[in-house]
Amino acid sequence: MEAMKPLKVKISVSLDEEIVKKLRILAEEDDRQLSSYINLVLRNYLREREKT
Repeated sequence: MEAMKPLKVKISVSLDEEIVKKLRILAEEDDRQLSSYINLVLRNYLREREKT
């Protein structure tokens, strides 16, 4: 049986322009959409916080 993808929830956030510029570059380097890259960054951040 194929694993199901997690459900996505659409939200709207406002980010500093400089942060968005850097995230776009990093997402492109990782060959990901900006939204997917932000999701990955937040998931990794939360995982690290849970360790402490």
